Amino acid sequence: MFTYERRGLGNRVSGGLPSVAQLGSVGSVLACKKFRRDNSLPTTELTALRDRLRRFAAERDWDQFHSPKNLAMALIAEAGELVEHFQWLSESQSVELSVEQRKAIESEVADVLIYLIRLADKLGIDLAVAATAKMALNETRYPAEKVRGSAKKHTEY
Repeated sequence: MFTYERRGLGNRVSGGLPSVAQLGSVGSVLACKKFRRDNSLPTTELTALRDRLRRFAAERDWDQFHSPKNLAMALIAEAGELVEHFQWLSESQSVELSVEQRKAIESEVADVLIYLIRLADKLGIDLAVAATAKMALNETRYPAEKVRGSAKKHTEY
């Protein structure tokens, strides 16, 4: 269980992940920060991986190459390599992957995640907070009772 604080407002809400209603507005959700009961930020597997990636780059003197632009370009290149594995597959084939295909895809997914974590780190973005805020926004844009079974964009209904 975490406490969320709306930055600058000092309002705290305890519980699991915050909802828009709990925090007051989407803008407030976008400014939320996670705290433990003792007000320290939690160490997560993402944080540990981020720190490992920092060390990896530093030990190789690669930080000089890890500008946001370069990391974004590397991320999209890796995403392209991921998509290649699905190119020309039918919907059913994309679900029924061989062990070899799955292993290759897993490697590409890992590459995408690694570059995403490095990019977020360089830009000072907490991925867990950003994803939580984005989900809260999506919950308001796509209420389940209104969009169930539809692939339309929120501006189309």
